Amino acid sequence: MKFAAALALFASSASAFAPVANTKASSALAFSVDTIPGAIAPTGVFDPLGLADKANEMTLKRYREAELTHGRVSMLAVVGFLVGEAVESKTFLFNGEVTGPAITHLAQVNPIFWLILGAGIAKAETQRAQIGWVEPKDVPFDQPGLLRDAYVPGDLGFDPLGLKPTDADELAVMQTKELQNGRLAMLAAAGFLAQELVNGQGILQNLGL
Repeated sequence: MKFAAALALFASSASAFAPVANTKASSALAFSVDTIPGAIAPTGVFDPLGLADKANEMTLKRYREAELTHGRVSMLAVVGFLVGEAVESKTFLFNGEVTGPAITHLAQVNPIFWLILGAGIAKAETQRAQIGWVEPKDVPFDQPGLLRDAYVPGDLGFDPLGLKPTDADELAVMQTKELQNGRLAMLAAAGFLAQELVNGQGILQNLGL
């Protein structure tokens, strides 16, 4: 677990938060097992269960959307674990009353915070759905969760620092960096949760920091 925690320190690089491409190129070209971003040596497309081989184009795009979303949330979670435990009882937030392992922090905050958090999540998810998904009234009954044809999974137009490259090759590299950092963060966040549940100590305490 300590090794996973140490690796997670690398999961918050700027490239990890860069959006994937917003391109008018054929989605079939961008989303096939042979061309999909995120495959690196020596494993290539790591798919031991063969899920990608069995998926059609739209299903593969939904898989990628889910992977990107979970990866981004996990990167934020990893940063939240480390920062939250580092500054506990040392900030004006929550009157410095939130202490202990990060997995206990949410239970200690004022209920009003839950309302703000819930509203923020609802707003973000509603906007994501409006950008990426076909309106339910226009979706065939046998194709639930249908993505828009022009939508590239993960491309929500969020790039406040202007990091998105214009060169296709550079963009592909950045896409892969985001995916790899997100994958690492998912493993790290799971390790953080398990470690704190096992011994009741924060991650920084487990690392001796």
